[in-house]
Amino acid sequence: MNFKKLFDFLRELEQNNSRVWMDFNRNRYREIRSEFIDWLDDVDDILADIDKHYYRTPGKKGINRINNNLMYHPHKPVYKDHFGAGLDKEPGTGDFYVQIGINESLLAGGIWRPEPKSLRSIRDAIDYNGEELIEIINKDSFKKAFGSLYIDEKLKGAPKGFKKEHPYIDLLKHKSFAVVYPLSEDQVLSSDFKEIVIKVYREMLPFRRYLNKALTV
Repeated sequence: MNFKKLFDFLRELEQNNSRVWMDFNRNRYREIRSEFIDWLDDVDDILADIDKHYYRTPGKKGINRINNNLMYHPHKPVYKDHFGAGLDKEPGTGDFYVQIGINESLLAGGIWRPEPKSLRSIRDAIDYNGEELIEIINKDSFKKAFGSLYIDEKLKGAPKGFKKEHPYIDLLKHKSFAVVYPLSEDQVLSSDFKEIVIKVYREMLPFRRYLNKALTV
């Protein structure tokens, strides 16, 4: 995958974010998208080999549309400033997300703002066995990779059904349960980028499996 070509395309798109420009450069976009899908397929194969519970997600299935949803976000540009895809994407669970963009590249995983039923399931899992999650997120290598949980909206008080004195009240207040590993452009362009992706996937796996178990058991 020629990620430099991908970055160059996105920079030009940012300066010419219109359907007219995209239509003129449609073949170029399709070529880069096809290369990215091939790269995703290769990563999909590798992750399936190292994780017996991995849910196979071909690149065509995992890749996101480059168009912004202007119906819900009318003030956004017509096109995104990145290519994104979800791998290990079993329905009803959180995926392993890859984003390559000119303003932000990252690897992420977990559950971002789950609907009420799923959020309650995660909180029930923490109530029942929060020790396991605490052990995962307090591991030195985990904190080095991700710092802490992704900072999103949190409740000011205890969630309904939980006491404010709960030993894991800080975790229970979260509305999202996700982690992010920021990527520099140099990392994406490096010869060992795929190894970085694999290393981050492995480090994130216990966290994601904890959450997915909460959603499916």
